[in-house]
Parts: sequence; structure tokens; C-alpha cells
Amino acid sequence: MDGDRRAHRRTQQGRANSERAADGGSLRLVRVLPWSAALIVIATGGTLALASVRISHEEAAYSGPAAALCEPERLNASALLPGTPLTVSPMPGARDASRDQQISLLGAPAQALSNIHVSGTFTGAHRGRLIAYSQGDGASFLPERPFDPGETVTVRGEVRVGGGERPFSFHFAIAYADPIAIEAPTEKLQLTPGEYTSYHSAPEIHPPSIAVTYYNPSLDGGGDIFGAPYSGPGNTGPMIFEPNGQLVWMDPLPEHVFATNLQVEEYEGEKVLTWWQGFIPQNGFGLGEEIVANSAYQPILHIHAGNGYLVDLHDFHLEPDHTAVFTVAATIHCNLTSDNGPRDGDLTDFLFQEVDLRTGMVRREWTSVDHVPLSASYAKAEQADAEWPFDFFHLNSVDPRADGTTLLSARNTWQLYLIDDRTGQVTTTIGGKDPSVKMEEGTMTAYQHDAATLPDGVISIFDNGGTPFVHPQTRGLFIEYDQQTNTVKRVFELLHPRPLQSGSQGDVQELAGGNWFMGWGSEPYFTEFNSSGQMIYDAHLSLQPISSEHGEHLASYRGYKFEWTGTPSYPPSIAAEAQGGGLAVYASWNGATEVARWLVLGGSSPQALHPIGQAARAGFETAISVPAAPYVQVQALDWAGVIIGHSATIKG
Repeated sequence: MDGDRRAHRRTQQGRANSERAADGGSLRLVRVLPWSAALIVIATGGTLALASVRISHEEAAYSGPAAALCEPERLNASALLPGTPLTVSPMPGARDASRDQQISLLGAPAQALSNIHVSGTFTGAHRGRLIAYSQGDGASFLPERPFDPGETVTVRGEVRVGGGERPFSFHFAIAYADPIAIEAPTEKLQLTPGEYTSYHSAPEIHPPSIAVTYYNPSLDGGGDIFGAPYSGPGNTGPMIFEPNGQLVWMDPLPEHVFATNLQVEEYEGEKVLTWWQGFIPQNGFGLGEEIVANSAYQPILHIHAGNGYLVDLHDFHLEPDHTAVFTVAATIHCNLTSDNGPRDGDLTDFLFQEVDLRTGMVRREWTSVDHVPLSASYAKAEQADAEWPFDFFHLNSVDPRADGTTLLSARNTWQLYLIDDRTGQVTTTIGGKDPSVKMEEGTMTAYQHDAATLPDGVISIFDNGGTPFVHPQTRGLFIEYDQQTNTVKRVFELLHPRPLQSGSQGDVQELAGGNWFMGWGSEPYFTEFNSSGQMIYDAHLSLQPISSEHGEHLASYRGYKFEWTGTPSYPPSIAAEAQGGGLAVYASWNGATEVARWLVLGGSSPQALHPIGQAARAGFETAISVPAAPYVQVQALDWAGVIIGHSATIKG
């Protein structure tokens, strides 16, 4: 099958070459699987846990017609146009732009931009609209039609600076997109008895079982635990549970649809839930969207990537100026001979976008291949092809900082990057093969995730240490970068008492009061440490292997702890069954956090109900024994005894 795809690709490329010559490389016809269509194709299930397969994958390199270069004319060039206030994307001289690319012009009001002309070497002049950002500091030129792969696009215009107009010009090239083929799975995920929980009143929900191995309620500072298990046993989907292991809320997703990175953020002054949702191919990135839901669990935003891409699963942030920042993974055809790869190869170009939530326009786009040499990677290009593109970077966290820089973490270069927000240029590299700083003992990371800047300037990192493992165990690492001495020093680290080796995923979260919370990624643990580094809480999802071939088990990409108040827009749920001479009534309300007691009403008809029993809430589902009644209903009461919801009336 793989050989057939390659032969077809070479045939099509030869036809394209006979019609048109490309600047800097041969043309090819893109294998058509649009990114937008990928969302409706079912992905291979459980593939985030295949980090070890990705790293160890060995397939012989093949030799085909030379593809176009995807590396830029000048590595790590500035996106700030000389003599202007404009930061642009794509980066001038880039060769990895999308055929659906909008041209982002950030740094001057839209009314200061004029005479915008966009032209492709194959497609000619492009008409389009200039759409202002709602923040008032720029605009995107949105072409009416797409560009052609392989062509060079030139942008010209004028920007008002002071009292006069200043001309500007830059160019970039369009990449050959080569989206990952997504195929329907052949096997159905199985629910494993004893490894998940079921409820009478909510039969559609089967959360994975949670084992709490250490919990002292007197040390608990409050909050619930947020995760998003995938691959079974039990449902996949965003999930909140109490420290005692009782479920609070779960959104069970359709089979082979996944969620990651469930957290609490703020939008328009209100606390909201955000999570990524979509499909995960075997390559370990995401093809989906970001969802923002209110405290009633109603989606209020579906955030999509611009420029023809889908949102990746790795990181997402809502910013206070009605913008959002998230990661994207774009696979493109690329000549990889500069890094000992095939001439007819493929590459995963990780990037991040900053989008205007009110207009959907891309304010800023930063791509890895434009700024980081392929040789910085610990992954290898020799076996890169359409099925397993060269994942040289693997961006997994984006941390916008108040000082006008952004901190990035890339798994496959073992490096952190500080980039200048105005120019997009990498100014500092921490760790990896060739750091620009002096690394003191104990500061080197390997395959790390979730780099974040803390209020005191210290950087927290989830240092996986593998796969393959180069550290004896995974740790939470805290480092400090001294710009005056250009030195990185170790501040402290957090270690699990049971040494864990998490080959992928994971995070470190600072809690109020100085505590720390860690989700261990591919090791499905959730752990809280106090400010002295002592473990004060520990729980894990099922450790039952779900893959006999690879020994993988259930995981959650990240784990967090947040204070959260939820009152669902839907009613409580009820079930009843005969119990001796009476009834066992089961009450639950998926996501409700304010229920203190349940009141059971019964009667001879739905119109003649009266109280027949009550009980304090006892976890997600409460069982209440009551006298027999033809019809029953439950009412949810808060701590003040106020009715905050009631179920449907059912037959007893």
C-alpha cells in the first residue's frame, strides 16, 4: 500500500513538472485529503500512547524525485519589516506557507494600511479583503482564492508612519501540503469489567476507575481534579473528579474521538472550561478544535485554526484581549537531504497561532521550520515519508510572557526557546544539542513538556526524560535563567516516591498557597506536592494494559487541579428499581457541584407528588431507599436547602 502511494505520487509529480517549473524544486500534485475533511474521518484509537513507536519507528528511506525545499531562504529571519511597525506572517523568505494563507499585518491600525497588492508567480494577482483585528492594531489580507503549491507570493503595500506613507514589500513560498492519511480503526474499543464505573441513573457514562492511593483531607486546600482520559477502559472525554475519586462531570465522547487539556480559564470575566477535541493519528498530534464552555457546560466558543489548518492538541491559552494562542501541526512535502533524509520526504512543521476571537483572523503565526535548524532534532530524518513525516520539533507548550517574549518547549529537540514577539526570532535556546546559555548541573532536559514561567521568573518543566530514557525517572524541574551571566541553574525538582518513567505528555501546575500539582501523562497518575516537595495526594487511573502489543494503558495528556462551580443547563437524572417492598431510587446530576441533598417525591400520578424520602449527596450517584410509589421524581437541594433542579418524573 505504501509503495503504491509513492508510485502514484511520482507519476503525478512528473505530470506537474511537464506543465510548470517550480522555483527551488520540482512540483508535485498534492495527495488530496483536506484538513477540514479530516475532522469527519475516524482516526486510529489510542495513539497518543504510541510515543515509543514513533521514536523507534524504522522504515527504509526511499529515493524519489526531489521535492521542493521547505526550509526558509534565511533561518530565523525577522518578521518585523524594516522601517515599519509591521510584524508579518508568513515570515519573509519562508517556504512553508499554506495555500489558504492569509497575510497577517500586525503593528499598525487597519486604516493605516493601503495599496495592498498580492501576487503569485503562478496564480497572478489576488483580490481580497483587508479585515481589521478587533484589538485595533492590525489586519489580515484574506485572498479570495487559494494560492498554488510551489509558487512564490509577493506582498506590497504602504503603511502610514508619522505623517507619511512608507512602502513595504516581502515574499514567501507556498508549501506542498501532505496531510496524514487517517483511516477508520478495525477494532472497537472494549470496556474492561472492573476498570470502569457505571451508574444506574446515567447509563451513558462509564468513567475509568480512579484509585486514590494517598489522601489526607486535612491537607487538601480545595479544588477538583481535571483530566481527559483516552483509549479506555471506559469512556474517553473531558472529566472532573473529586480528590476522593468520585466523578463530578464527564462528557463521554463518541468512539475514537478524543479530548485533551481540560482546564479552567477566564473569558469575559467568567470562569470557563476549555479543552481540545478531535482526532489523533498515530503520529501523536491532534486534528481538531478548541471548545470553550460556560459553567452550565454549554459550549460558547468553537475555536478553529486559520490558514486551512486544524488545531493541535498540545497547548491552548485564552488571553485577556480576546485572543487565543494554540499549537498546530502541518505535514508538508519536503526535500530533507540537508539533514540526511530523503529527497522526496515529508516533515511535520509545528507552529503556533494567535487568533482574534472576534474575527477569527490570525494575528500571528510562528513556524518551527522557519526558525530552528533540522539538525537540532534528536529524531532522525532518514526514514521520513508520507506515513511517518520527520517530526523534528514537536512543539508541546506555548507560554506568552508579559515582557514581550514567548517561551516554547519542543519535545524532539530537548530545548526551550525564548522568542521575541515583534520579530518572531529565537533569542535564547535552553538545553538540547547547542544551547545558547551555560547549563549548570541538573538542568538538562530530555523530551520535556509544559514549560511555563512562574510569577517569580522561575521556569517549571515536566521533564519526561524519555523515550528512550536518558534520565532514571521523570521529574518536575524548576530552573532559573540569569540573563546577566547567561546561565541556567537548577532551583529544585519534584519526584514521585514511586519512581515514574513517563515517556510522553505531562504537566506541572502551581497552586495557590505554594503547592504543586502534576499530571504524569502516559503514566496515569495525579499527584499534589506541598511547598517543601512532600507528596500530599496521589491517585491514578486504571493501570490495566489496554494493548497487548505495546503494554500501553489508560492515560490523560495533562492533569490539573482547579476550583470550579458548575450548574448544568440540563436536569438531574433518575432511575428506580424494586427493592424488597419498596424502591431504590438513584439520583445524579452530571457536573453539578452545589448539590448537598436529594429529596425524593412520589405519588399515584405525576401531578400528585409529595416527599417520600431524602438523603445527603453521596458521590456522583446517590442511592435512596423509599416506600414503593407508582411515580417518583428527585429534587436537588443546595446547602441552604434551596431547590436548584429536579429530574423528570418516572414510573416507580
